[in-house]
Amino acid sequence: MQPSNRDAILMALLAAALFGAVIPASRILLFDIGPVTLVGLLYLGAGAGGFLIRRFTNPEGTTESPIRRIDLPWLLGIIAFGSIIGPILCMIGLTTTPASTASLLINAELAFTTLIAVIGFREPLGRRGLYAITAVALGGLILSYDPAGTFGLSAGSLLIILACFCWGLDNNFTRVISGKEPAQIVMVKGFVAGIFSVGLGYAIGETAPSLTIIPTVLLIGCLGYGVSIFFVIRAMRVLGSARTGALFATAPFIGLVLSLPLPGENPGLQILLSLPLMAAGAWLIASEEHGHRHIHDSSSHEHRHSHEDGHHSHHQDPAMKGVVHAHTHEHEQVEHIHPHTPDLHHFHDHEKGD
Repeated sequence: MQPSNRDAILMALLAAALFGAVIPASRILLFDIGPVTLVGLLYLGAGAGGFLIRRFTNPEGTTESPIRRIDLPWLLGIIAFGSIIGPILCMIGLTTTPASTASLLINAELAFTTLIAVIGFREPLGRRGLYAITAVALGGLILSYDPAGTFGLSAGSLLIILACFCWGLDNNFTRVISGKEPAQIVMVKGFVAGIFSVGLGYAIGETAPSLTIIPTVLLIGCLGYGVSIFFVIRAMRVLGSARTGALFATAPFIGLVLSLPLPGENPGLQILLSLPLMAAGAWLIASEEHGHRHIHDSSSHEHRHSHEDGHHSHHQDPAMKGVVHAHTHEHEQVEHIHPHTPDLHHFHDHEKGD
């Protein structure tokens, strides 16, 4: 495994661990805070996390590419679907859904992310990936089945599934601009979505939370959303949407474990049946290998890089050897063969390869 792949996998798993704790924590916080207001405070915490990461990891702005005007449509889509609509649907659904069930339902995000990546963005995915989507989707259907609900699905489960669709869009939009400064994306996304949702919560008459609980919510948002999203964006640069989503799908399992001590949490047969299916789906995508002869068309773009990774030979200045930096650079057309993932340089049309 290449070091960049290993680091990306570790970042995706760490992001999953941080995000996995948000669901059970939110289940507790919803007793004292309205769902829309809670979403807003969590994202304000995420914005603060993005600000702190940016302050301490890229203070001079030289190692990352800033957001440009051309990136704004994608960023607006990320904020709308990923930080406002999706989380609000999830929190409302969580008011009537046990945290353990909700934690596993979040795995539907993997299926939506992968389907949108393959169909909408032409991200390469083999037969193992299709098997994985089937396994995760089947596990989600088993978990959300409720004979008393409409068409066998509870209202809360449907809202959480719709939230996962929004997050699937968010993940693919984020992959498009993952070469830009991740901390800046997190900061803008967090503050805009947070201010909007807190204002919406106030407008619809949700009770304001007590001042003593707000710091706790902000800290949860900082770690569970802010730091988590930062690591996800960094992982997407190397692994693409589907594979990062597969690793991030371990988050619901972490949420499930943390949910079990909560009152009213009693995992039944549905969870026992769905858990191995979802785990198998995540493993199938994460362990898929891909390599063939492929063509890199000539291109010009801007992102964080060094000149020793095999794809950036545009600068021969010895002083830049081993230096990580960001600037606009050009790639000449090249054809070669090696194992790769759908990273920033391998999102190619497979009709041009073997």
